[in-house]
Amino acid sequence: MCGATFMTGLDYSIITVALPEIGRELGFSSAPALQWVATACLLPTAALMPLFGRASDMVGRRRLFIAGVASFTVFSLLAGLAPSPGLLLAARAGQGVAAAMIGPTALALMTGAFPEGPQRTRALGVNGALLSLGFVIGTIGGGLITSGLNWRWTMLLLFGIGVLVMLGAIAVVRETIARSRARLDVPGALLASGGLFALVYGISTGGQAGWGSVPTLATLLAAVLLLGTFLVVEARHAAPLVPLRLLRRTTVKWGMTVGLVTFGMCGGATLLLSIHMQDVLGYSPLQTGLGFLGEGLAALIAGTFVARLISSRGTVTTIVTGLTVQAIGTAAMMFLPPEGGLVLLLATSATMGFGHVLTVVAAITTITSGLNEADQGVAGSLAQMPTFVGAIGVAGLTAIVAARTEALAPATTKALATLGGLHTAFLVAGAVALLGAVASGVLLRRASTGQPAEPSLAA
Repeated sequence: MCGATFMTGLDYSIITVALPEIGRELGFSSAPALQWVATACLLPTAALMPLFGRASDMVGRRRLFIAGVASFTVFSLLAGLAPSPGLLLAARAGQGVAAAMIGPTALALMTGAFPEGPQRTRALGVNGALLSLGFVIGTIGGGLITSGLNWRWTMLLLFGIGVLVMLGAIAVVRETIARSRARLDVPGALLASGGLFALVYGISTGGQAGWGSVPTLATLLAAVLLLGTFLVVEARHAAPLVPLRLLRRTTVKWGMTVGLVTFGMCGGATLLLSIHMQDVLGYSPLQTGLGFLGEGLAALIAGTFVARLISSRGTVTTIVTGLTVQAIGTAAMMFLPPEGGLVLLLATSATMGFGHVLTVVAAITTITSGLNEADQGVAGSLAQMPTFVGAIGVAGLTAIVAARTEALAPATTKALATLGGLHTAFLVAGAVALLGAVASGVLLRRASTGQPAEPSLAA
């Protein structure tokens, strides 16, 4: 299950590094068109995750997990062999649908396999560390593969990993819950999928189209209307896609909010670090990937350490500690110089990555704790959502960089103006993470730590 998580994390970063070569070989018409190689996978994953989280309770988590891994593996092969832009985008969309199957079912199978407590927390720690490591390995591997071989090997690598994960899943993964006889909430599924698709699409394309443009505003308005209607429909449905009683739980609400803060600020800062290394320091794609080694190693260490911290101090203290450490590492990036500074870059990114993994594992533990086993499929989808909706933070930070860079441009060089914009955004990201730590410490402590298990979804 952790192998599947690593595989999907690897996918998001390894393809990004390969985009320039893909554009040259397949003849993409423009940079925005090329960006759809990444977006075509992201959109269906975000949109369909609640649907598959609920469907896992109906068709079986193990069955849906294996189907997701098998589909991801096949579509990775098709992407690696794609002869044209259209077929590559179709294969990437297929990978996105498969990733939406994998995410919530892997998490639900994991929480079902381990009882609530230290064992489950340790498993979630390994899972969180491998997700972050997958991203870092992807940036390094993408640079190595595209430099020494061909971009197609990035997808063929995913195919090979997928085969191994699928064989392992068939051999060792066991079902954790009996299938529910409840019918699928079709209106809820359509509204949730449409609303999340519009939200992530609006965020992903807003920077290119302009945040005040009619298409962007219309898309975001559609997202608000669809998701608002979804909540109204769910309140009246006998077997809702996402029971509102879950969303009303303080632990679920604030766990998701914490996830949104940590993913938004860490994801945004990681993107900005890539800009700093390439546009300011002049690093190659491979050197840029190696520049994230500190963050990856710190994530591994945090993944092995977080279970003990949660067991001894609790999830709230771990969240506050993680966000505070993330805030310190991110804010310290405002001291990155225009030349050199490798030690500071590695140290600050490692500090940020360490705090991020602490926060992610504690947030997922918070969301999935105290729930009936029948709710874990839906809870798994809710716990995964901040990963994608966190693009709001990425969009916000890149907008800050653009505005500050434009203000500084008339008085200095392009590199120094860009660096000034990055420094401002790093400081903002650190401040937001710190505010999240303070709010979590105050509000999560008010939640009852001994809430009874929720009623079964099949009831």
